[in-house]
Amino acid sequence: MSVFALPPGVDFPKELVTGLLERMASQPPESMARVQLYLNSGRMLRRVREEFQRSGARYLPRLRLVSDLGQDPLAGMPLAVSPLQRKLELAQLVEQLTRAIPAFEAGSSHFALAESLSALMAEMQSEGVHPDALEAIEISESHAEHWRRSLDFIRIVARYFEDDAALDADARQRQVVEAIAQQWQTHPPCDPIIVAGSTGSRGATATFMRAVARLDQGMIVLPGFDREMTDAAWNSLYSGVFPIEDHPQFRFRALLDKMDLAVGDVEDWRAATPHDEARNRLISLALRPAPVTDQWRVEGRNLGDLRDACQGLTLIEARDPRQEALALALILREAAETGTSAALITPDRLLARRVTSVLDRWGIIPDDSAGQPLQQTAPGRLLRHVATFLGQPMTIADLLVLLKHPLCATGAGPTARGEHLRLTRDLELELRRNGPAFPTPDALRAWASKKPEDREVWVGWLSRVLTTFETPEKTSLSASVDTHLTLISLIAAGPDGSVNTSELWREEGGREALRLMEELQREASHGGDITPSAYADLINRHLQSGIARSGVSAHPLIAIWGTLEARAQGAELVICGGLNEGSWPEAPAPDPWLSRQMRLEAGLLLPERQIGLSAHDFQQAVASKTVVLSRARRDAEAETIPSRWLNRVLNLVQGLPDQHGQEAIDAMRDRGTQWLRLVDALEAPRLELRSATRPSPRPPVDQRPKNLSVTAVQTLIRDPYAIYAKRVLKLFPLDPLRPSPDPLLRGQILHEIVERFTRERPVNEEASDARKRLIAITDDVLETEVPWPSTRRIWRARISRIAQKFCEDEVERLQVGTPAIIEEKVTIPLENVDFTITAKPDRIDLLSDGTVRIYDYKSGALPSEAEVIAFNKQMLLEAAMVERGAFETLGPRAVSDMTYVRLGGGGETRDIKGKSKDRTETPEEAWARLTELVARYQRPSQGFTARRAMQKTRDSSDYDLLSRFGEWDATDEPEPEDLE
Repeated sequence: MSVFALPPGVDFPKELVTGLLERMASQPPESMARVQLYLNSGRMLRRVREEFQRSGARYLPRLRLVSDLGQDPLAGMPLAVSPLQRKLELAQLVEQLTRAIPAFEAGSSHFALAESLSALMAEMQSEGVHPDALEAIEISESHAEHWRRSLDFIRIVARYFEDDAALDADARQRQVVEAIAQQWQTHPPCDPIIVAGSTGSRGATATFMRAVARLDQGMIVLPGFDREMTDAAWNSLYSGVFPIEDHPQFRFRALLDKMDLAVGDVEDWRAATPHDEARNRLISLALRPAPVTDQWRVEGRNLGDLRDACQGLTLIEARDPRQEALALALILREAAETGTSAALITPDRLLARRVTSVLDRWGIIPDDSAGQPLQQTAPGRLLRHVATFLGQPMTIADLLVLLKHPLCATGAGPTARGEHLRLTRDLELELRRNGPAFPTPDALRAWASKKPEDREVWVGWLSRVLTTFETPEKTSLSASVDTHLTLISLIAAGPDGSVNTSELWREEGGREALRLMEELQREASHGGDITPSAYADLINRHLQSGIARSGVSAHPLIAIWGTLEARAQGAELVICGGLNEGSWPEAPAPDPWLSRQMRLEAGLLLPERQIGLSAHDFQQAVASKTVVLSRARRDAEAETIPSRWLNRVLNLVQGLPDQHGQEAIDAMRDRGTQWLRLVDALEAPRLELRSATRPSPRPPVDQRPKNLSVTAVQTLIRDPYAIYAKRVLKLFPLDPLRPSPDPLLRGQILHEIVERFTRERPVNEEASDARKRLIAITDDVLETEVPWPSTRRIWRARISRIAQKFCEDEVERLQVGTPAIIEEKVTIPLENVDFTITAKPDRIDLLSDGTVRIYDYKSGALPSEAEVIAFNKQMLLEAAMVERGAFETLGPRAVSDMTYVRLGGGGETRDIKGKSKDRTETPEEAWARLTELVARYQRPSQGFTARRAMQKTRDSSDYDLLSRFGEWDATDEPEPEDLE
C-alpha cells in the first residue's frame, strides 16, 4: 500500500503539487490529465488548482472532492433523498415519542431532537453500523431508564436502513464507495488515483482511502503527520478501555490499523522541511497522550533551548473578548500594511465577527471563508421575525420591528420607502402615547381616519399584514410555509409595490434565503401538521444551514478561516484565536440517544473524535512560520479556562527551567503585551472627559411654569429638575415599546372601576348587590382596557379581595354624605403670585352637616402623616381649594375629613389630620407654604435642583439620564447654572 504524509508546518497544497509534479516529470504531459486527485475540502481544491497554475501551463489532474462521491450517478442506484425531508419525517416520529414519554429530553424541541437523531443516523450509515448492532448492547442496571427508552426508539427508525428504503446522503455515499471498491477488485483503474488532505475521520471516507491504497497506482497523502511521536506514544492511544480519540494523531492510527499498516510504513511524500522543526518537536511532546506525559521530563531535555523553539510564538492574554478582537485586528492591519499574508484561524464565529468589525474601520475586508450566517442577514432576520410572530398577538414592539426592517416596503422605490418610514414614526408616537398594547386593524383604521388622505392606503396595507398573521393553532406545514411567504412578500412589497421589485430576494443573502425557503416548500408535505411556535423553531434551525457569501472584493492578504482550513493554509502569519475551553476545542454536543459506553459497544465514534480533529487542526496551525496564540481571560459571564492545548504547551515549557522555559514564556507574553498596550492607546479617549456635576438650572423667569397640579407639587419638592425638564424643556417620556401592566396602569384601571361604580350607584343599594355590581364593572373594564389575560385575573382577584369591605364601607359613607364631586377638574390662582393650581380630586362627599369630606383612592401603600405634611400635599391643598370655593357646585365649604381609601391589600382606609408626632399643618398653612414655595421658584436665583429630596436613594426619575445622575452623587452640592 502506498501511504504518504507531510509533516505539520508545511504548505500542504504547495508541497502536494510539487511532489506530484516531481513524480510525473518523466511521463508525457497528457498523463497528468489522467490522474484523479480527491481532496478533502473546497478551499483545499482551490489552493491546489492555484498551485498548479503557478507551476506554468500544463494539463491539470481531475480534481474532485471526496464528499462528492455520493453524487456519482451509478447505474441502478437512486439519488439520495433531501436531508430536510428526512429531518421532517424524523421530527414527526420524535413528536410522537415525546408525547408518549413527556419526560424524555424535556425542554428540547422536536426539531432539535430530530436533528440530533438525523446526525446519529448519518453517522451509523457512514460508519456502516446497522441498527441490528444495537441489539448487541446489553441493557444492564448501569444504564439509566432514559437510555433504554432512546434505544427502543432508535430501533423503531431501523426501517430507514432497510434495502428498500430511500437512501440518505450518507448512506448513498457509503454505498457508492463500497460499489467502487468492489468494482476495483475485478477491474482496477489504469490511471493514478490520489486521496490527499483527509484524515479518514468519516467511515465512508476511510473505506474509500483503504480501497485507493490497495490499488497499484493508488496513493494516500496524509496532512500533518507527526514524525516526532515515539512508538510508546503511538501505542498509548489504545492503552485503556476507551481509545484516546482526542489526540491529534489518533485518526491516523485508526486508519493505519484498518489498513493493517504500521506507523513506520508511512513514507514521506517529499523531503519537505517545516518552518520550525524545534517548535514541531515541542508541540508534539506537549500534546502527548495523558498516559505518557511522564515522558515530558525525559524527552524534554532533548528540546534544546526553548527560547529558540518559542521565538516565532506570541501569546496574547486579553482581559476580555473586546480587547482580544482589537489586538488581533491590529495585528492583521500591520500585516496588510507590510504585505504579509495573514490568517485568523478560530472556531469562534463571534470573535471572527468582532475582528471583521474592527478591520472595517480601516477599510480592510478579510476573506472570511465561513461567510455571514444567513440568520444575521437582513432577509434571514425578516424571515425569523415573521415566523416568530405568526399566530401571536402583535405587540407594538413586534410591529415596529417589521415596519422598521430595512427590507420592509422596498417594492416601490426610495421615495415610497421614505414615506413609509415617516408614517411608521407617526404611528409609533401614537401607539406609545395612546396604545393599544396590541395594535389591531380597527385601532389602525381609527388612527388613519384622522388624516385619511395621508394614511388610508398605508394603513390598509398594514391591516392586511396584521390579518394575515392570524393563523390557526395548528395547520399543515405546507400551509404555514405558504402563509409565511405571503407575509414576507406583502411586507417587502409595501402599499404600492411588488415583491419582484423589492430588495427581499436580491444580493447573496436574499438568494440564499429564497433557495432555502423554496426547498422547505418542496419538502413541506413530509412535515405533517405544525403549531406556529414549532414552525418558528423549524425556520430558525433551517436557516442555520444558510451562508451568505459576500460579493465585496476582499483583501488579498488577510483571511479568516475555520479550523479545518488550517490544513490548506499557506499564510506567513497565523493567528490561533479564541484558545479557551468551550471555544477551541468546542465542547462535544450532548447526545440524547446513546451514552458513551453504548457508542463504544455499537462501534460508533466517541464524542472525543471532534476534539481530536480540532487538536490536529491546532497542531498544524501552530506549526506555521509566525504564530499568535490568543485568548480572553474573561467572557461576558465569568473567568475563562485556557484551552487544554495551550495549557499543555505552557506547562511543558515552564516545567523545563534549565532550558530557559520561563524566559521563553515571558518573551511570548511580552510580545503579546505590546499589542495590548497598542489597544489601550487606541481605546484611550482623545479628550479629557469631566464628570458632570449635580445640575440646578436657572431658566429665565418668563420661561418658568405658571401652573401646576396638586399632584405635581410633590415632584416640585422632591425632584425640581423633573419639573424643569417637563415644563420648561417640554421633554415628555415616551411609553415603553413593550407596554406592561405596570403600577401606573393598575392605578388608572382601579380608579376607572371605582369612578363607574360611584357614578352608576342606584338608590338604596345593599352591600351584597353593590359587590355584585362592582365585580361586573371590574370584569367589563378589565376586558376592555387590559389586554393581558393573566393580568386581568390577578387584578380581578385584587378587587374581589376588597369588594366586600369596600361595599360595606361605601354603605356607611352614603349614610352620612352624598358624592358631590367625582373626578372634576378645577383651577384656582394663588394669592400675590402669578400662578394657578389645578386639582382633580377622586371624590368629594357633601355631608349632612354642610361640611365636605375628601376621598383619595390609592392603589399602593397609603402615605403616612409625616409624608403628607412634608411632601404628599395633595389632600391638604385640595382641602384648601374647597375652602376657597374652587368647586362651583359646592361653593366655599369647611372640610371636616380627608380620607385615603386603599384599592388593594385589605381595603383599609385612613383619615388624614395633618398632624404628626413632631409637626402639624392645616390646609390653610399648606396653602401658604405652597404660595411661598412657588414664589421662591419664580426668583431668578432659584435653581431646579435634580433629585433634591427623593424618598429613597434607589428611586428613579424619568430624567436621570438627562441630569447624568451617576456621574454625581446625591450628597454632592448642586451647581446652579443660568440659562438664556
